[in-house]
Amino acid sequence: MTSSHRPPLSDLSRRRLLQAGAAGAALSSAPFAINIVRAQGAPIRIGFPTPLTGAFSAEAQDQVRAAEIAVKDFNEAGGFNGRKVELLVRDDKLNPGEAATRTLELIEKDKVDFIVGSLSAATQLSINAVTRERKVIFNSISQSDAINEAKDWSPYTFHEALNPHITAGAVARYAFPKYGKRIVYLTADYAYGHEMVRGFERAGKALGATTLADIRHPLGNADYSAFLPRIQALKPDILVLCNFGRDLVNSVKQATDFGLKSTTRIITPVLLFTSRQAGGAEAFEGVVGGTSYYWGMEDQIPAAKAFNDKFRKAHAGAVPSDYGALGYAGVRSVLQAVLDAKTTDSLKVSEAMGRMKYNWYKGDQFYRKCDHQSVQSVLIVESKSKGMKDKNDVFNIVAIEAPNEANLRTCTELGHKA
Repeated sequence: MTSSHRPPLSDLSRRRLLQAGAAGAALSSAPFAINIVRAQGAPIRIGFPTPLTGAFSAEAQDQVRAAEIAVKDFNEAGGFNGRKVELLVRDDKLNPGEAATRTLELIEKDKVDFIVGSLSAATQLSINAVTRERKVIFNSISQSDAINEAKDWSPYTFHEALNPHITAGAVARYAFPKYGKRIVYLTADYAYGHEMVRGFERAGKALGATTLADIRHPLGNADYSAFLPRIQALKPDILVLCNFGRDLVNSVKQATDFGLKSTTRIITPVLLFTSRQAGGAEAFEGVVGGTSYYWGMEDQIPAAKAFNDKFRKAHAGAVPSDYGALGYAGVRSVLQAVLDAKTTDSLKVSEAMGRMKYNWYKGDQFYRKCDHQSVQSVLIVESKSKGMKDKNDVFNIVAIEAPNEANLRTCTELGHKA
């Protein structure tokens, strides 16, 4: 059921999201169950720090748009005992210190119940440090390996996004056997880039891959011309661009203009929908990468179609991006756990989230018990330059790696007790 054809409340109340049945049955992508109890109370407040300005602003703004849909669904279904949800969005400016400050304000001044957000490996760790100390749930919607490690983790820490280990591993397992094993990395010099390289190298070791160089550049770099002759001289089979947002757009464009594609295949761990739209078909032609979500999944997955339709209705026919979808899932998971726990108490909501098996928009997911990492599929996509039906038809899905705990680092390796 989509929001564009919403039946009367009496009908909705008979179509409850949670089906009584076997424990652990996967939740559907239908809107939240109507909550019959209409007692009024203070709103449930969700803080949402994300970099609305800076190099990742396009992705962050899409996170907010999608998160607002989860809030709308929840409120239209009656909220929790009549309590509606408010989303308090704050600009963390892609700065760890700013992210910590905004998070502290959200908790201490705005009295939020939960935090969802982030779009950087560094900012999410600073957000988590604040929420962990104050025992407030934080559901991170950006890639990080460190947030799952015992030293940074707490029972209130959840990670809705993929992490670099699983993302890079999936792309390596697809690309290295196909395109060659002599690898150069062009890496944004911060946690995201470093963790992605580590994930590629770890998967590549089992595949016989060799690292020729790991060339690092500053976050927000505009000019890659100094790196390209060195890369070309190394004669790699594959150039892996371990960067994000505008950095990815600029490096792909300049590598294409330099002519690297004539001898080298370009891949990236996260091939962003927003970056592909910004960079264009010619620059991204033939680039392969991983993603957590692509709207084109709707042809096979009903939950994707339902989510896309709600987003289209809210945003003049636009489709959600990969990181946008994480904004929806991150908020929706917390709110579903509130309904399951029948309280907004963080510890009880955490326990309910940890038990969830869900399908909000991309297929079945669940949180791993030891670290609250969302176990989910990884899509491998290739950028299209021909045969596009419209401006949004930018990728072919060439493979899907199914959800598999075995592809994650083990709980013991992360420092959690067995």
